[in-house]
Amino acid sequence: MVVVDVLANALVTIKNNEARGKTECIIYPSSKLVMAVLNVMREAGYIGDVEYIEDRRGGKLKVQLLGKINNCGAVKPRFPVKRKELDMWKEQLLPARGIGLLILSTPIGVLHHRDAEAKSIGGILLAYVY
Repeated sequence: MVVVDVLANALVTIKNNEARGKTECIIYPSSKLVMAVLNVMREAGYIGDVEYIEDRRGGKLKVQLLGKINNCGAVKPRFPVKRKELDMWKEQLLPARGIGLLILSTPIGVLHHRDAEAKSIGGILLAYVY
């Protein structure tokens, strides 16, 4: 099996397990980018603990699900977003004002859009969650 987009695969796995009412899921293969996106989601309260399991085949991530995710997904293609363009993307990808997060890869690391706006930086749009 060849996984083309590891981040999209991870977010679809989380979304499907949330829809089935599971309390945890296993994501494989893992990557540093997936781990960074999951840490942003954990800090925002959408998921619980994330545990890395080494299996010598790319590793796995065990994610505790809290039942707070209605939808999540990767943004393809990954658009470069300036700070001033974040409002346009929020309107397109999020359901309502103040609900959900856009996750960006910025020069200072992976952040959600509220932190990026506070620090006045843009980046590459990776994912959304609400």
